[in-house]
Amino acid sequence: MSLQELFDQTISGWMDGTGPSSDIVISSRIRLARNIEGLPLPHVLDAERAQEVIEKVERAVDDVNKRGNLGHLKMYLYKDISALERQILVEKHLVSPALGQGCPNCGAAVNKEGTVSILINEEDHLRLQCLQSGLQLEETWELCSALDDGLEEEIEYAFQEKYGYLTACPTNVGTGLRGSVMIHLPGLVMTGQVGRILNTVGQLGLAVRGFYGEGSEAAGNIFQLSNQITLGHEEEKMIENLESVTRQIFEQEQAAREALMSSAKTNMEDRVWRSYGVLTNARIVKSTEALQLLSDIRLGSELGVLPSIGTKTLNELLVIIRPAYLQWLAGSSLETEERDHMRAGIIREKLGKS
Repeated sequence: MSLQELFDQTISGWMDGTGPSSDIVISSRIRLARNIEGLPLPHVLDAERAQEVIEKVERAVDDVNKRGNLGHLKMYLYKDISALERQILVEKHLVSPALGQGCPNCGAAVNKEGTVSILINEEDHLRLQCLQSGLQLEETWELCSALDDGLEEEIEYAFQEKYGYLTACPTNVGTGLRGSVMIHLPGLVMTGQVGRILNTVGQLGLAVRGFYGEGSEAAGNIFQLSNQITLGHEEEKMIENLESVTRQIFEQEQAAREALMSSAKTNMEDRVWRSYGVLTNARIVKSTEALQLLSDIRLGSELGVLPSIGTKTLNELLVIIRPAYLQWLAGSSLETEERDHMRAGIIREKLGKS
């Protein structure tokens, strides 16, 4: 599978909108941080030892592919791909923004469905990531655990009985697990409750991050919730806690939407229809504005205020209107205004307007 084929496939598995509670929970992710026994951590690796990591991962991926239970993973070495291609991998949520910056000794292995990826020589030697649609943390954990077990057949991980898996950042020591959900909370934002609720989430041992995780900002009323503690807790308990909190926030978001329809229906409908009107008629739309207006449209569609717009289409738009992806679709470098014009056209087309 070439990068061309991967990028031409605008819908990844986590974007299809078929998972449980996918009207509010866009996706579930499990990430495992792992390092290879006997090798320096990535920030002190020289080129020769970094290549050794890559070769070990390549052999392990080949072994996993032969088993065939996780789909086919394809290796992409960053020395062989462009900065634009690296950024598209970020925009498709297949690699982290940190890996997206690229280095000659980095790489990623990705399956064609876009649900499994392995980040190589980022902060740790390996970061295993699995993504699923909707609220499916347990199922995603099972998938990632199977990948972890498969790689461990070939790779000896850095592990100590007392501390667990050893990682570059102390906050990941132990299980090395980060579970997260990408969740759409326009109701809580519009009713002014989101700040209080997200502060409470922090007191429960969870972190609130932006659209692309750590170091990014929330956009389009989409937030990422993830566990902060990895040491001294079983994986299943951590996932259970994250799912429990997510379900509570899900219910609070539903209640906020019901309150808006009950007490401020006309204002809410007006906002939604105005956003729909802008996106179905505008000829220039900036990235941040598009995400906010699409949030209103997603809410309006789910509440039956607007004609039904498929969740898959709305999730697809989250990716294909991003700057790097637009340039990929155009087949050339675009200035900002050219991107804004192309973005508006794609949104009109996807929403069924010419």
